[in-house]
Amino acid sequence: MTALADFPITKRWPPRDVNAVQYYGLATPNGVKVSIMLEETGLPYDAHLVSFATDDQMSDAFLSLNPNNKIPAIIDPEGPNGKPLPLFESGAILVYLAEKTGQFLPIDPAKRYEVLQWLMFQMGGVGPMFGQMGFFVKMGGKDVTDPIPRDRYVNEAKRLLNVLEQRLEGRDWVCDDYSIADIAIAPWLHTVVGFYEAGPLVGFDDLANVKAYYERFMARPAVERGYAQPPRD
Repeated sequence: MTALADFPITKRWPPRDVNAVQYYGLATPNGVKVSIMLEETGLPYDAHLVSFATDDQMSDAFLSLNPNNKIPAIIDPEGPNGKPLPLFESGAILVYLAEKTGQFLPIDPAKRYEVLQWLMFQMGGVGPMFGQMGFFVKMGGKDVTDPIPRDRYVNEAKRLLNVLEQRLEGRDWVCDDYSIADIAIAPWLHTVVGFYEAGPLVGFDDLANVKAYYERFMARPAVERGYAQPPRD
């Protein structure tokens, strides 16, 4: 495909600026990773709401971009070699945008891989485990009478938070500087204390380093702007 118009998704969500990154998402912990990154980097972008209320993520238009029917996804009209690049999976998008702009991912190989390992810590641990905890605490799983699955994910969430608490001792950010690792991790903290209302359950207020880290992250202007994208209809 050589132009935005060649992508079927652009018929359902027409670009407002054909030269801007087209972002398809929702203000979930995975979705806001991308809107925050776009705000932090200053890249121009169009934010398109993919509403779960109307199953937009299951539409043929969205599946044409991400066959895994998960947000977020993007199309960069100015991708490698000047050709449009479609991309899904939030971690891959963060790495791509960091490399495109030269921001929030160190050039030094050792420091680069340090950031990437903490990005994978979120992708492989924090996201899946916090998400399962949320299911059993806040959503459909809360009605399951067997305590084993709920306890399993609550305990794993506590363990991961304690890993983060230890890592943040004497640090403002997960690595030397603010990076895509923070943009990936911190939105999940926001979901734990916000939507899931699980802060007391996991002892969030007792984690002084994590709590201060979360507050620093949420105070960033680009984070506030990122949470407002895409606008709700």
